Amino acid sequence: MGMNVGSSSSGDEADVMMDVNTTPLIDVMLVLLVMLIITIPIQLHSVNMNMPNGAPPPTEVKEPVVVEIFIDFDGTVLWNNEQIDKNQLEARLIEAAKPGPDQPEVHIKPNKLVDYGRVAMVLAAAQRLGVTKMGIVGNEQFVK
Repeated sequence: MGMNVGSSSSGDEADVMMDVNTTPLIDVMLVLLVMLIITIPIQLHSVNMNMPNGAPPPTEVKEPVVVEIFIDFDGTVLWNNEQIDKNQLEARLIEAAKPGPDQPEVHIKPNKLVDYGRVAMVLAAAQRLGVTKMGIVGNEQFVK
């Protein structure tokens, strides 16, 4: 076996191979990856829970008390179809705002032609007096 140290016949510099052979490095990396995959414990995607046995207790469904406030086109306020003024409205909202689980739901239904200032007055009074279960119903009349 002979070894070529340089080319003596030509005066050109010898081409030196500067590339690193990465094949053994890739082989070692693949072996380490396979070993890692084998040593990882199997993950179970289940949660063990201790569930009670027997029938569930009966649930009592209590219908909420609903108060309807209708605001007519001329600004008159109706509390469950009974016409009231501003002072009576505030007195009834104070009564409806009593804290507890039996607080009634207040459904406000404005007429399509009512001035928004009247509706805002009722909403602000209800919020100021502490009514928490409140909503505006009948919005389908405003769709064109």
